[in-house]
Amino acid sequence: MSKASRRSVLGMLAVTPLAASGLVAASGGAAHARQSEPLRAYKEYVSELAKKDQFSGVIMIAHRGRPVVAEAFGMADKKRGIRNRLNTRFNLGSASKPFSTLAIVQLAEQGKVEFYDKLGKYLTGFRPEVADKVTMHQMLTHTSGMSSLPLDPKLITYSKEELLEINAKALRGGELQFTPGTQSQYGGAGLDALGEIVTKVTGMSYWDYVHEHIFDAAGMTGSRYYTRTEWLADSGIAHPYMLQADGSRVDALRDLKASAVIGGPGTNPGRPFIGMPSGHAFASAPDLIRLGQALENHTLLTAPYTELYVGPKFPSPPPPGAPSPGGARRAAFQAYGLNSTIMGDFRVIGHGGGVGGGNANWNVYMGHDWTGVVLSNYDLETKLLMEILGKEREAITAVAG
Repeated sequence: MSKASRRSVLGMLAVTPLAASGLVAASGGAAHARQSEPLRAYKEYVSELAKKDQFSGVIMIAHRGRPVVAEAFGMADKKRGIRNRLNTRFNLGSASKPFSTLAIVQLAEQGKVEFYDKLGKYLTGFRPEVADKVTMHQMLTHTSGMSSLPLDPKLITYSKEELLEINAKALRGGELQFTPGTQSQYGGAGLDALGEIVTKVTGMSYWDYVHEHIFDAAGMTGSRYYTRTEWLADSGIAHPYMLQADGSRVDALRDLKASAVIGGPGTNPGRPFIGMPSGHAFASAPDLIRLGQALENHTLLTAPYTELYVGPKFPSPPPPGAPSPGGARRAAFQAYGLNSTIMGDFRVIGHGGGVGGGNANWNVYMGHDWTGVVLSNYDLETKLLMEILGKEREAITAVAG
């Protein structure tokens, strides 16, 4: 059983690791002190999970960019005895999908692409029914009907060039699953095609574009699409510990032959050489807080285009295994690569993701200046993850409502 490492901030207490992170300070310390009990209860709930070795990672809740709950638990690298810290970076899985859609909305704001443009305007080699019918808007909203040829989940790639070539062939071999715009189907094909479009339009690799125009622009100093080589060498990036059928956990990054049981059964997040537009960027909790601030402050997009990016496009059912958001004054929608959910007086935008040996989720409470982040290098059962996120939501709405 791993021992939880604890670094906490409650109310407006100043702590050196957080001060060093450069997050924006907020006023109103006395008010936050009065509101600290729901936040403390959330912290203690996750702390108990960590003591039972059911959670390893970082939780963070921030108001106006300043953390009011910040805790690190467990080990980032058990072999080297490195603990998770508040600034440890984690594989985000699909929680990084919104970066590819944000890149496209930025290009649209600059007049370099249009939302009604067809895929074939930018990319070649696709089937005519894909190239001539699928629009930018449909790829942004998972309504394109696009698919990719299935790849061997045990495939290990060793360079960016190899991965790009394999992915491009798989994309162009895919068939439409339904008439574009008539249904919604969550997936990665449309997002990876958007990444190719970013490269085509800007002349930069997708990774370089996101690093410069999203991560660096938002002050997300540690966020990157790291290669497997960089991941292994960097002690500040958490290793994913995949749950096995016998209840043990294996370091996925050091054992590429091992496969996940949950969080993408049969896969291993260390096998791809680098993440793609459909997922697997890396970020720390403070960096995701900065992302929330950048969206709220219109750093990455002007106010109208921020609204276009985060605004609801159509009703969205919950993912398999997740509880329905139904109830009084509650509704879930799909935005441009984001979930956009109404919860009473709150509109919450963000995304989650899971890999073998990891889970990630970030939520921005738009207009209320609150952001919540959960990052784990354990793959969590859906029920437990939903309970953690529910406790986070209860804590934020209790103090902000």
